[in-house]
Amino acid sequence: MFDLSNKTALVTGAGQNVGAGVARTLASQGAHVVVNDVAASRAAIVADEIAAADGSAEPLPFDVTDGDAVREAIAGRAIDILVNNAGNAGAEAMAVKPFAQTEPSDWVGPLAVNLEGVMNCTHAVLPGMIEQGWGRIIGVVSGAGTVGVNIGVAAYSAGKGGAAGLLRSVALEVAPTGVTVNSIALGLMSNTAGGDITEQLARAIPTRRLGTPEDAAALCAYLASEEASWMTAQTIPLAGGAITS
Repeated sequence: MFDLSNKTALVTGAGQNVGAGVARTLASQGAHVVVNDVAASRAAIVADEIAAADGSAEPLPFDVTDGDAVREAIAGRAIDILVNNAGNAGAEAMAVKPFAQTEPSDWVGPLAVNLEGVMNCTHAVLPGMIEQGWGRIIGVVSGAGTVGVNIGVAAYSAGKGGAAGLLRSVALEVAPTGVTVNSIALGLMSNTAGGDITEQLARAIPTRRLGTPEDAAALCAYLASEEASWMTAQTIPLAGGAITS
């Protein structure tokens, strides 16, 4: 079940955290994984880790916000599975503050990577998937973009919410072609906190723990599989019960 042998998966932002977990899991299910990251060194490390575990992987560094770079990197490649994972504020640190205190320059990074990056990568792989009559596109979005959060990341929320909406519409456009498109709305993840705050955050989650890369990766493996052929146009909450719609 969930056998991905003979499939090629491109995972963006896979040099660390959730993306790295997804890349490792898809490789363990038999996929050849193209490990993308804006930092070449991170992509290479994860690809080497997968190879050391007898998986198949190669690094492919590029910036998802650069449409020309995306098209150049993907040109000539047959991508069966795309996991749009690159996010946060891209190569820059995300400014965390109330929206009223932000400047338009603060919105650029979060919108570029979380929305435009998804548009660039999806647009680049979609024609090949349609032509071959099979494909899986998965967006790693966030509860911040589906139900909202009061933690000073409104532009990030806008980008994630926009990506979820984009992918639902694309899913309906391509539904008859054998290509499915879904999103995973993640809750609070273990890489987003540290120290004493981790326990405090976990107590607010019904399952009493933060999410892990492996949690996200397991759902990605299902959505990437043949068994998920009737699952499309969905934004699926994965948040230990903290997101219910």
